[in-house]
Amino acid sequence: MPERTLSVLTQGHSFLEGLRWHEGRLWLSDFYTHRVMAISANGNIEDIASVPGQPSGLGWLPDGRLLIASMRDRKLLRCEPDGSLAEHADLSGVAGGHVNDMVVDAQGRAYVGNFGFDLMGGAPMRTASLARVDPDGTVTVVAEGLFFPNGSAITPDGRTLVVGETLGNRISAFDLHADGTLGPRRDWARFGDQPGAADVGQALGGARVAPDGCAQDAEGALWVADAVGNRAIRVRKGGEIVEEIACGTGIYAAALGGPRGTTLYLAAAPSFHEAERRETRVGQILMTEVDVPHAGLP
Repeated sequence: MPERTLSVLTQGHSFLEGLRWHEGRLWLSDFYTHRVMAISANGNIEDIASVPGQPSGLGWLPDGRLLIASMRDRKLLRCEPDGSLAEHADLSGVAGGHVNDMVVDAQGRAYVGNFGFDLMGGAPMRTASLARVDPDGTVTVVAEGLFFPNGSAITPDGRTLVVGETLGNRISAFDLHADGTLGPRRDWARFGDQPGAADVGQALGGARVAPDGCAQDAEGALWVADAVGNRAIRVRKGGEIVEEIACGTGIYAAALGGPRGTTLYLAAAPSFHEAERRETRVGQILMTEVDVPHAGLP
């Protein structure tokens, strides 16, 4: 495998997620300082929004307005041109836990995952639904029975939605129809058996890969943040791991960007545990150059 040299773009944050390369900058959420930020290639930070309900996944409507997943109140917020935040959709009726990552398609439809249960409170693990939020804010459940649907991508042709299931040992794929509906779930990659217990620790402890945030490249592979492996991995359809970057710390999100689309950005922190991350400021963005550029959405 190629040798990759990691450097630090920014540090001193609580827990970073939702990495997106957009209009020449890296956009991201910091959970416990409630900040949505945009960072230039030289590390200059602009605060974009403050989200009291804890920001996570990010995406954009066709008219350029930013959508933000607000985790704790299970809402999707919309950032207006004047910088104010408006409620775009309320997902509390369909989300069994905090809403988290999402991908927004070219028509402005957001596909939003959720935890499915109270992860930080130690509740038994339950499967979750995947919701579609239309541009007018209408919420529709489009898939069910997913094990913590998390980082997602849409292929360049707009015909396939790929969803990482962090507690499911798998990445799932769905045919994405023109009307926004999804076909049946199928394996895009499987890394082990489905969890046999309701205990999160057992599920993570038995996982070969716990897919978190992901980035799609022009060869159809995914760079996947492995939430249990302290690494980022490049995975081909079918589950072959063709490259691994050991990071020495937890990795929870990935994005491809930079001037050539070949800079891999990784959200790093020692763990995902809320009590630890609220009290420290050790979250950082690592970055390295890879060979194949970004493709698809986000």
